[in-house]
Amino acid sequence: MEIAPVTLRGRWLTLEPLAERHAPDLFEVMRDEEVCRYLSWAPPEKLEETLTLVREARELMARRHSIVFAQVWNETGRCIGATRLLDVRPADRHVEIGSTFLARPLWRTPANTESKYLVLSHCFEQLGCVRVALKTDARNVRSQEAIARLGASREGVLRKHMNVRGFQRDTVYYSLLETEWPEAKRRLAERLYGSTRES
Repeated sequence: MEIAPVTLRGRWLTLEPLAERHAPDLFEVMRDEEVCRYLSWAPPEKLEETLTLVREARELMARRHSIVFAQVWNETGRCIGATRLLDVRPADRHVEIGSTFLARPLWRTPANTESKYLVLSHCFEQLGCVRVALKTDARNVRSQEAIARLGASREGVLRKHMNVRGFQRDTVYYSLLETEWPEAKRRLAERLYGSTRES
């Protein structure tokens, strides 16, 4: 299992490798405190702070430690958020989806569901993963509900797991297995497209 930057196209959005050209749009998204509430970074005050985050992410991609995707809304061509593959363990055929954020006007739209649908399809069908993990701050109920709707199983809580901007958070872990993906994919496709044929 080897990860490499790739572009994933859906009906509503396209996931493409994060690049500096995405920084201005991301800066506007990330300035919203509510968007960054449970993330490891505070809302940026200057574009240069966002550029620094993008450059750090690109360095991790260059070393094949992660893939960071810009989420581009097809209707406008604007970058509306980001998501990434991390904790890549080829020997275990395991990867984690995380560090996901989305512009608030796109909450409660198909954006996050289709983003996860595209990434999960890539993980199980192209990378050959047997397990994909997702985790979230225990305080982030909205995120937990969204992960559960993907068909992922809640595995448990790691108490005082991470220090996030001075707060020692509990982390809720979820996973989806290769044997569970076909049914989860069918349900997600039905929700997104009204059909199980579109991918």
